[in-house]
Amino acid sequence: MVSLKVEEIKAEQIFSRDIYLDKTFLFCPAGCSFSPAMKTELTEWEFKELTFNEDQQEINNQQNNTQPAFQIRKTSEIKKDSNGKIEFEEVSFEDMGMEVEIVQPKTEPSKPAVQGAVKETIQKSTEQITNQGTEQVENSDDASDNSQKPVNSNTKPDRDYSRMNAVKQVYDGYLNYIKNVYTHYATHKEINLTEIKETVKDLCIYIKENKRYMLRIVPTLESKNKNYLISHSMRSTVISITIGLQMRMHLSDLVELGVACILHEIGMIRLPPQLYITDKPLSAAEKNQIATHPVIGYEIVKNLGFPEQIQFGVLEHHERMTGDGYPRHLDGEKISNCARIIAVACSYEAITAPRFHKEARSTYDAMIELLQNKNNYYDQTVVTALLHSLSLFPIGAYVYLSNGKVGQVTDVNANNPKFPIVTILGEKEQNGSPKTAQTNGTNFRIIRVMDKKEASDVIAAMEKQLGHKII
Repeated sequence: MVSLKVEEIKAEQIFSRDIYLDKTFLFCPAGCSFSPAMKTELTEWEFKELTFNEDQQEINNQQNNTQPAFQIRKTSEIKKDSNGKIEFEEVSFEDMGMEVEIVQPKTEPSKPAVQGAVKETIQKSTEQITNQGTEQVENSDDASDNSQKPVNSNTKPDRDYSRMNAVKQVYDGYLNYIKNVYTHYATHKEINLTEIKETVKDLCIYIKENKRYMLRIVPTLESKNKNYLISHSMRSTVISITIGLQMRMHLSDLVELGVACILHEIGMIRLPPQLYITDKPLSAAEKNQIATHPVIGYEIVKNLGFPEQIQFGVLEHHERMTGDGYPRHLDGEKISNCARIIAVACSYEAITAPRFHKEARSTYDAMIELLQNKNNYYDQTVVTALLHSLSLFPIGAYVYLSNGKVGQVTDVNANNPKFPIVTILGEKEQNGSPKTAQTNGTNFRIIRVMDKKEASDVIAAMEKQLGHKII
């Protein structure tokens, strides 16, 4: 073994293998440049040397030749508890895009109570929905005819609007759960497999019962920017589970798919946040660094003893059917079914999500792009399942209709994904519920999807006229 002093490493030099702290914590992934900030951190933490095999080259400046696996040797010990775990006192995750500050005890933490909080939110939401349904039935006998009458501000919001709000609360509960999973791992290097599987099982059941509401929830740009990894993981998980339900997956497989999708970006938390929270183009070296996150995530879930299907979902979600993906350039059936579903869900979510560097495109644009599948990157069976789950004009889209009215796509047509069910904004059925109708190819067609500004302007004008919220 040969030692290399940290102070002698030059800025922007590249290691071809991973650099770890204490053989467990990945400090600098393979293929990534050694930045001045890294050197400063090592110096502050009193890490002095790297060790490597003397029969291999040390470092290759800006090249990708074969390199040794380096190990950092420190001269002062970090405080550890009686079980050998590193103690964490106060950790800020603002730079990680998570906007939380966690104070962790120096003793081994008890099992997080987050799952219980999620279940309580689900229970309250279910009770609220049930009560609304009962009230709706009781009031239906007194409903007026279906003539179009103005609705004033004293009119109670319709059941659909109230149920949407209840589902949003559950959605936010799961969002908070995922945030806690990520931050708890970042501070304690552990994820409770039993708890996360139980939580995802509840989520699968909830999505099955409330799919047409869950799919209408679209996070704002502000929430995306503040919680990019969490928001992306949550939204992708909802879409993945929806696809899995359409493909008639067994519940146990569906749960593993959901867990893998929640954790598919866990490797990102070991990378500098400026790589994925930025409006600037990434350099080739930075792109290489981003491309390490599936392997990092795989190592995390593997070391935690997660099932292989979850491991492969995390590792292979950027593989493509043509072999043009990464990290292993797998193709076709070599890619796990779990990863193929996550790949489609993540791509759909990424196209429709606002980012620092781009505007969100419509869900219709995303659906068309995936259906075209120009480069044959995606499993066509999975893409077809996405189409039948969301429809050609996906659930949540605001549309112009051929009768001159506007609506929102709120459900799929099981017989034909080209003609979804829409709720006509501002109109009600005889019993007071929102007026819905199934589109067709003749006298009641969707003309086109509104863009975000159009939809916002139309909804604001209608709510002002009606005197209450309509979505």
